[in-house]
Formats: sequence, structure tokens, C-alpha cells
Amino acid sequence: MASADEKPVMAKMPHPKMMYRFLGNSGLRVSVISLGGWLTHGGHTGDEASYATMKAAYDGGVNFFDSAEGYAGGRAETLLGNAIKKFGWDRDHLVVSTKLYWGQHDDGSIGINDLGLSRKHILAGMRKSLKRLQMDFVDLIYAHRPDKYTPMEEVVRAFNHLISTGQALYWGTSEWSAEEIQDAWRIADKLNLIGPVMEQPEYNMFKRDRVEAEYSELYRKHGLGLTIFSPLRRGILTGKYNGGKIPEGTRAHKEGSWFKDEILNGGDMLKKVEKLTDIAAGLGELNGKPVTTGQLALAWTIKNEHVSSAIIGATSIAQIDENLAAVELVQNGVLTDAVMGEIEKILDNQPKLVPKRYD
Repeated sequence: MASADEKPVMAKMPHPKMMYRFLGNSGLRVSVISLGGWLTHGGHTGDEASYATMKAAYDGGVNFFDSAEGYAGGRAETLLGNAIKKFGWDRDHLVVSTKLYWGQHDDGSIGINDLGLSRKHILAGMRKSLKRLQMDFVDLIYAHRPDKYTPMEEVVRAFNHLISTGQALYWGTSEWSAEEIQDAWRIADKLNLIGPVMEQPEYNMFKRDRVEAEYSELYRKHGLGLTIFSPLRRGILTGKYNGGKIPEGTRAHKEGSWFKDEILNGGDMLKKVEKLTDIAAGLGELNGKPVTTGQLALAWTIKNEHVSSAIIGATSIAQIDENLAAVELVQNGVLTDAVMGEIEKILDNQPKLVPKRYD
């Protein structure tokens, strides 16, 4: 039996089919799968469909919902706040996050100080985000990107101000390098302030270097937690784009050339997805249906113990149900060492771990 001061690896409450992990070295528990609003809420997904997917996620045990001031010009935050009111969810049962960097005025115009991580924008952006979310505070606040023009001490002090004034409980970063995160921690330690508890990087079968190699010292030294995004590589790892086809109604069909080009020029990547589909087919069934490539890819990310939560996007209840079922592949030990080895042979992209010390 674990001692009283020993943290369990994960908890399984309150929903029996969901896993919950600590957010890095903090005492906060988040669902290992969370729902985000990038490219969906307020954007390509209608409002009612957005509400339906949020409710399906909540009913499936998701307690962590992610947004950003820059998602659909703030509409994603508005929809999330509306959903919480609409369904009468207890705010204390939720973990809500948003991110600051790309801001704008209420009329849609962008002022000279609406971008970046200046103290002025962090404080103003937080006020606007909280208004859209209809909340007094968020649980997690992220620096959405690093800002090379703002001194790191200014950034650290500004995010600590949000915590000390009760507007946020924890702060973290998104798509920052290990050096930048360590710099923030160095300044926070020097000033006796709070450093970034979590990072939100892209992580999936085809994007591995940062999570599996670059951040290795940060897990050891600071207990960094990860709330990763794009675990399905914007849908590519579901297999729906196999053969380079872009079905009507998919995000790639609606998105600009940057997304289409990734598929049209992703021959080797798509061939690997086809082989992963064969592995998924050999894993049996989930809820009476064959395991899908997407479920395999999502389970692969959350098998990584450093991933506190994998943020998914969804346009339908069916997608939510399919993604949440992926948790069972990890809970039931389906992803054995043998299966992981087969996956590794197909991917052939395991990062070389070259630890770099920041002491």
C-alpha cells in the first residue's frame, strides 16, 4: 500500500471509464483525454454541434476543457463559457484553460499591444478571456508561444500576477523550447516566484523529438506536465486520408493549402498509417467495434507517462465516443511491449535521447 505522502500514478474517479493523471508535479488531476476548441468551436463546427460534443465529452468523464483567446477570434472561449452555463456544470468539477498571445479588441481589430506576452497584453487579454468565459478565474493559463521581444522576467512576473490575484491557478507554456522553459524557471527561482508547471506541445506518432528527447531534463528537474495537442496529427492518423484522398467535409477539405499540402505530400507518412491500420485491426474490439487506427494512435500518446492529458478536437458525438474509448487500450494493457515494438518498427523515427543539463 502506498504511503500517505506518495502520489498514485493515476486516479480513476469520478468516471469509471476515464483515467485521471496529475498535471506534472502539481496536485491537480486532469482527465487523460481532454477537449479543445482549436479549428472547431466557433470555427468549422456549428454552435449546437460544439455544445453537443462538449456535453458528450463531459458525460464520458472529461473534466479538462482547453481554449485560447486566439481560437476563432475569442468565439471558442465564448462557446465554452456558454456550455458550462447551459448544462449547469459545477465549476469546481472542471479544469478550464485558455492561452494568451494572439489577442484583439472586441470589434475584431488588432491593436499594437494585442499581440505577444507584454505585461500589458497578458493582463488585458486575461480580463477579456474571463469575460468571454463568464468566469472569475481559469485553472490553467498558457503563454501560447514564446515572445522574443519581451524580457523573460516581465513574462514570469505577469503570469505570477495572474496567480497572485486569483485570475489563474497555474501557468504554463505552449510550443516553447526546453531552453526557454528553463530560462523561465531560472528567473522564477531567483525571484521566489512560480515557474511554468505545464507545457502544451504538439505530440503524435510523427512529431516526437521535443516530448521524448528535448524535454527530458525538464521532467526530471521540474516535474513538467504535458497537455499535448494534435495527437491524431490533424486527422491524418485516423486513416481517413490514406491514399492521399481528401474526402469532402473533412478539415483538410475546408482548411487552407498548408493542411492539404501536408496530406498531398505525405506519401511516406500515409503509407505508415496504412500499416498502423493493420496493427489496430489485430487488437480486437472496443465497445463491440473493431479498434480503429485513430484509437491506436491516441492510446499511444497517453501511454507516455509524461503526458498528463491529450487534447482532442471533435465535430461530432461519434468522434468523441470513439476517442474516449481509446483509454481502454491503456487501462487494459492492450498496448504490450510487443505491440509497441511493432509500432516502432513502422514509425522508424524514435528520437535519440541526448540529455542536456540546465543546472
